[in-house]
Amino acid sequence: MQGKIVSVFGSSTPPPESTDYQMARALGRRLAEAGFVVMSGGYRGTMEAVSLGAKEAGGFTIGVTVDPFDRWGLKANPYVDVEIKFPTLFQRLHYLVTAGDALIALPGGIGTLSEMALAWSLLQTGELPLRPLLLLGSRWRRLLDVYLDPLYIREEDVGLLRVVGTPEEAVEALQAHVQHLAERSPRPLG
Repeated sequence: MQGKIVSVFGSSTPPPESTDYQMARALGRRLAEAGFVVMSGGYRGTMEAVSLGAKEAGGFTIGVTVDPFDRWGLKANPYVDVEIKFPTLFQRLHYLVTAGDALIALPGGIGTLSEMALAWSLLQTGELPLRPLLLLGSRWRRLLDVYLDPLYIREEDVGLLRVVGTPEEAVEALQAHVQHLAERSPRPLG
């Protein structure tokens, strides 16, 4: 396994013919082509799609699953190279949010929203070292337009988020971040 890990938050509900599934698949492909390791919640829907896209491009995938879902017959999707399983949803959530070098939230439901919100809160408080937190898709912009109020959320905290419209834009943002880090790191003498 090589490359920086990108944790992708997504939903289990979108079917393969949906626009969101296809967007996630394209994101996985683009991430793998750029040399990133793709980590997701590991189940179906857009989690499966991002893993499938990464595998189609020869990439490496990690699925972060949870023991209680076994009772419901849920298994990691077939495109996961390594499954990391936790005993509780909270431990799974914490790992998904903290283990990635970068974070991307796809459109989703309550679980996806909680992953994005926890990541944003941990970045805002400094408990999570700064890293990109990208929100992919126009639904995020609509949500933020309704939610953001300067009385409650400071401009610098809004700056911790970046809404991107396409998988290509997401990967370009991550590549620019990696390049910026490389330029800032000290060069060996001699």
